[in-house]
Amino acid sequence: MKKYIRIALMALVAIIFVGTFVFLYIKSQPQPVAYDEFMPKRMDIRKTTVVTGKIEPRNEVNVKPQISGIITELLKEAGDVVQEGEVIAKVKVIPDMGQLSAAQARVRLAEINERQARTDYEREKILYDKGLVSADEYDKIAQAWRQTKEEVSASTDNLEVVRDGVSRSNASASSTLIRSTITGLILDIPVKVGNSVILANTFNDGTTIATVANMNDLIFRGNIDETEVGRLVPGMTMKITIGALQDLSFDARLEYISPKATDQNGANQFEIKAAVRVPGGEKIRSGYSANAEVVLDEVRNAMSLPESAIEFDQKKTYVYIVSGSGDKLKYTRREVKTGLSDGINIEIKSGLKAGERVRGPKKIAANSNDVN
Repeated sequence: MKKYIRIALMALVAIIFVGTFVFLYIKSQPQPVAYDEFMPKRMDIRKTTVVTGKIEPRNEVNVKPQISGIITELLKEAGDVVQEGEVIAKVKVIPDMGQLSAAQARVRLAEINERQARTDYEREKILYDKGLVSADEYDKIAQAWRQTKEEVSASTDNLEVVRDGVSRSNASASSTLIRSTITGLILDIPVKVGNSVILANTFNDGTTIATVANMNDLIFRGNIDETEVGRLVPGMTMKITIGALQDLSFDARLEYISPKATDQNGANQFEIKAAVRVPGGEKIRSGYSANAEVVLDEVRNAMSLPESAIEFDQKKTYVYIVSGSGDKLKYTRREVKTGLSDGINIEIKSGLKAGERVRGPKKIAANSNDVN
């Protein structure tokens, strides 16, 4: 019994050994080579590039005060729509003491002059009524009195403006009421109630009360590499996609190409701007990151092949024409003239006819039956 068991074990070991040898032998044999096959087809080929940038309003207006003072009330907040002339904030004037003193002195002097002119007029009128002075003399005195009264009114208005920021005669045009200069969306209000604000002058730009923009007039602003900028011309169409709005895309038209490059991380970049056409009802926020796809070149209804089927040899390009089938497959090398490529498909200008079979990249077949 033990003898049979020993023989069976030896036979099993022999089978395993032989099987392993056969397996390794088969694996060591070269696998048959098969190739993909393509046929030329007609299609539009576009060479495109993608420009990264941002969406922003064409014009952002910084609303600044016409006087220096303190914010007493904010009537709007960021995100509100505001009309031209609508009040955004109110400012309480803190008068300059030198200007205030000068304005008060001007009022006192004007009142003194007015009282004297009135006295002169009343005296002159008595004499005129008695026929003791001419009409010309009387008119001069009356005119002088009218002028002094106007000076009193003007100096009083000036005092009220210096002291309060507004005069009673021009209350509707009060400089203490900060109004929007355009109709649009308030993007930012960087001040709070109680903040001091200053009027723009020679030494500073003044305090920004609010930033307002027309969000119906948007532009795409981005940068393109110097190797591609030469293919751009104003008027070209672009397709805008926004990362935050993945299901939406917008058309845009190129308006501006910077004549001067800027160095960005060692690469020369040119700024471009394009007018964005936003469909009605869509709300786009200022500052959205966006990509603009630009068609640099295009050919329509061109005969094409996958670029992987092309063999590049120095300045010439070749394909391998397939003939026969099965074990009688034959590959004939032929020069072709190529054109525009989109990175996947390439235009074939000459050297190839419709219906011809072209060899593609090789693949390793599982067995010889996979060879076409």
